[in-house]
Amino acid sequence: MPLPGEWDSKINSFQKMIVLKAIRADKLIMAVQDYIVEHLDEQFISPPVFEISKSYKESSLTTPLVFILSKGADPNASFESFAHKMNMTKKCKQVSLGRGQGAKAENEINDKLQMGGWVLLMNCHLSTSWMPRLEAIVENLDDSKHRDFRLWLTSMPDKSFPVSVLQNSVKMTLEPPSGLKQNCLGTYNSIDNDEFESCAKPEIFKKLLWGFVFFHAIVQDRRKFGPIGWNIQYAFMNEDLTVCRRQLKLFIEKYDFVPYKVLNYVGAEINYGGRVTDSQDKILISNILSVYMRPEILEDGHKFSTSGLYNSIPVGEKEDYLEYIRSLPLNPKPEAFGLHENAEITTSQLEVIALTANMLSMQPRQSSGKGKTREEVIMDLAKFLESKTRPIFDLESVGKKFPTDYMESMNTVIMQECVRYNGLLAMMKSTLGEVQRALVGEIVMTEELEQISNCMFNNTVPPIWAKVGFLSMKPLASWINDCNERIDFLDNWIAIGTPIKFWLSGFFFPQAFLTGTLQNFARKNKIPIDRVAFDYNVNDHMTHEDIKEKPEDGVYVYGLFLEGCKWDFKEHCLAESDPKKLF
Repeated sequence: MPLPGEWDSKINSFQKMIVLKAIRADKLIMAVQDYIVEHLDEQFISPPVFEISKSYKESSLTTPLVFILSKGADPNASFESFAHKMNMTKKCKQVSLGRGQGAKAENEINDKLQMGGWVLLMNCHLSTSWMPRLEAIVENLDDSKHRDFRLWLTSMPDKSFPVSVLQNSVKMTLEPPSGLKQNCLGTYNSIDNDEFESCAKPEIFKKLLWGFVFFHAIVQDRRKFGPIGWNIQYAFMNEDLTVCRRQLKLFIEKYDFVPYKVLNYVGAEINYGGRVTDSQDKILISNILSVYMRPEILEDGHKFSTSGLYNSIPVGEKEDYLEYIRSLPLNPKPEAFGLHENAEITTSQLEVIALTANMLSMQPRQSSGKGKTREEVIMDLAKFLESKTRPIFDLESVGKKFPTDYMESMNTVIMQECVRYNGLLAMMKSTLGEVQRALVGEIVMTEELEQISNCMFNNTVPPIWAKVGFLSMKPLASWINDCNERIDFLDNWIAIGTPIKFWLSGFFFPQAFLTGTLQNFARKNKIPIDRVAFDYNVNDHMTHEDIKEKPEDGVYVYGLFLEGCKWDFKEHCLAESDPKKLF
């Protein structure tokens, strides 16, 4: 482990190595997968399709079945489908646990124990006070009761869930399939064959159903691209697709023509759009669905992507669709999602970052050899970080120099920035001191201090700092330098006065700065602020160092970065990114 003085250079070179490895991660993954397929079989790299029937065979009236819930997956539809298949729909009772539902759940269990049937208790993590009673009920189950009784439970991972029930149960987890191919396979496997063939207009129904299935896989798998895929990571559910499928059948049977406009609106604005909150994401999801819900989809071979690898296939049996999906590549190219090839690099980076984070979390907490011990390394790092942590701002002197002024909102902005950075700096000072004292045994090493120590050792920003700090994805070595540069920007502001140009990336809360800019213009020109919006002039013929005076209206800002596109300095407009250049 390097000394604190060497820390930055060592970590930065390591980060560069990780990025270079991440760029080629997709090639490595594909090579490994090809090797496994060639020497073993494709089943070893393809996640199995969820089958509730296999778990049911392992259960008994004394062995509950537990669904461990995950984000974006709801086992309710699979449960209802399986109950229908086993002719248990009329003998099945569902209780959503919560306040006051414990007594109802116990009555249903007692009833089905005598009469036979299934009881599904949903969201056990929401009824923590009733969990001890559930544990007692499961412990008292015996073979003298009705043999058709089954107890089904769903719960998020929660400390309140009884350990004995978890140990004496069949555990299942239903996660959204990872990958375009697996998602489509899982969807078609879950559709009943009778339902697949039940529409009065089978050719139109099957064509448009394939469009909805592919759309569902696209919107789910776009999440792996991070902010390039969606501004917010939405948890789209299989139930959204189920509703679209039922509405599709209803609309095409009811009308003599295919109401594409209605299908697009209902699917993108209501069924899926009900989960979408970002205004840009609303535009995006509408445009994605319009690619698949259009008259051209009824033509065989209609391309869903520029390569033509994904297209509208001839109408056939359910197995024909499954066979086509199995022929698709396991790792789809970004063009399937309508994205630039650089998006694949971003995905590989995110996978490598997640992999290295998991590796770090499992590494031993003790060091061997003649070098410094782990505790000594952390002590050096804590002292190093403490020496680089700036003193807090004197809010009283800042307030006197920049008093609240109706015509100058930037005075309020600088004050708010100082208050926010003071919260972070005070937290850093106190916790770094406590970590040093805990390492020498002066105070107890709490769970929180141990977490901070582990983060420092792993070069990651401690969560307690990130919670009160500015938004950043940098490792700790770069993060502390970035923090000091931001504070230098504020120090210069306080010492010299309101800048003639602003480092937009350096603000703790840029939204306040943007609002203050609008307020200054609105108050100067006596215009209601809700009628004021931004206009932009990109001065790409100069740098921020060339700016010598303030603009008459508005502000000069620098420090803007683009991801997913580039700035064309010849045409003076946005353009497609260059290959291998992410930013």
